[in-house]
Amino acid sequence: MPRATDHAHGMKLVILGRDGTLNRYRDDHVKAPEELDPLPGAMEAVARLNHAGWHTVLATNQAGIGRGLLDMASLNAVHIRLNQLLAEKGGRLDAAFFCPHTPEEGCDCRKPLPGLIQQIGERFDVELADVHMVGASLTDLLTAQNAGCVPHLVLTGPFGHLGTEELANLLAQVPKARVHDDLAAFAEALIQDERRRVAEQRGQALAPDTQAGDLL
Repeated sequence: MPRATDHAHGMKLVILGRDGTLNRYRDDHVKAPEELDPLPGAMEAVARLNHAGWHTVLATNQAGIGRGLLDMASLNAVHIRLNQLLAEKGGRLDAAFFCPHTPEEGCDCRKPLPGLIQQIGERFDVELADVHMVGASLTDLLTAQNAGCVPHLVLTGPFGHLGTEELANLLAQVPKARVHDDLAAFAEALIQDERRRVAEQRGQALAPDTQAGDLL
């Protein structure tokens, strides 16, 4: 859960897709803990974000529940295993939000609709415009766009095989999307961007004092 100091200074939140972002994508769904295959460097990337002050939350479609391919106990077991793998690397998820519905059910929480992300925004009391959302699919990018988050694509899921032109056509649907080779590259870019921003802010804050000193 967020701490009081997070709100005072603006909580830093990253929303993560699951399949293809944290673990290898499977067409037949991840139905049990032993089917959860973490992507190289992904657990370490979450830990690095956590250590840099970022809270991380999972947002995933789980239509397999609605289709009867797995039940809530199985999904909970998968996410317990995911948290164990993260803990081994010093990382954590603050929460896991999921949509259990099939597309035919017409809910408002199934990505790319923004309902699930809006729930996260309300739960953690953050402005979604300040939230980075990273995933491996067009659905994740469209969800981020629809919710007003900053969209990021990692190439460790279904679109990792796309050529330059195909990828450009995909990204044309989400013009503000940023692309990263994997979650580790995303974490590096996000942390470096924040360091530059903080340095620039400190430089601007010092500028008036420096100018005043020059006049003495």
